[in-house]
Amino acid sequence: MTTPQALHFASPDDSEELARAELYGLLSRLWHAPPDEAMLAQFRVAVTQAPVPGGYLEAPWGELVAAMRATSVAEAAAEHDALFHGVGKPEVFAYASFHLSGFLNEKPLALLRADLARLGLTRDEQSLETEDHIAYELEVMRWLIAGDDVATCNLEQQRRFFRAHLQTWVDKLCEAVLAQPRAHTWRAVALFTAAFMQVEAQAFDLLET
Repeated sequence: MTTPQALHFASPDDSEELARAELYGLLSRLWHAPPDEAMLAQFRVAVTQAPVPGGYLEAPWGELVAAMRATSVAEAAAEHDALFHGVGKPEVFAYASFHLSGFLNEKPLALLRADLARLGLTRDEQSLETEDHIAYELEVMRWLIAGDDVATCNLEQQRRFFRAHLQTWVDKLCEAVLAQPRAHTWRAVALFTAAFMQVEAQAFDLLET
């Protein structure tokens, strides 16, 4: 198995930080909703190079690109609905509280809301998902990387949020998806998410040594 190679947190032109933010944004989008035709078109013609060519993310990135090129809007929508919605209990819960406590709307959500309040973030009242949905947490990381307010959007806040609210449970979510026979497109999403989380965790490990 290839050893995860940590992304550096900054390069002279900040291109790597931009790449990190874009990956968080892409994964947030894919966990939140199935891809539309515009996104699938991007994967078909433009998105071909791995974030780190020859590195740990190359193989799972290739699987993600291949999965997106193999699906359609209708097929992706049907799979997303079957996995994360469906009738009654969904096959996979994409919420931190469920994977950390076994129930929805439990203590992990309360702790997350307290940390979000400290960051000055509030939930969109029109959103159907609670703040501990994987898409919301990934989007917070994207904002902490790419946001303009350096007093809040900085490496230390990224480290704290990642350690407290992503590293604790995302692997469990990815494993739950991989265990589902219906998962095809989201199998690739889960594999890439898990690999990206490993790379990020190692980068924060290096930061702390």
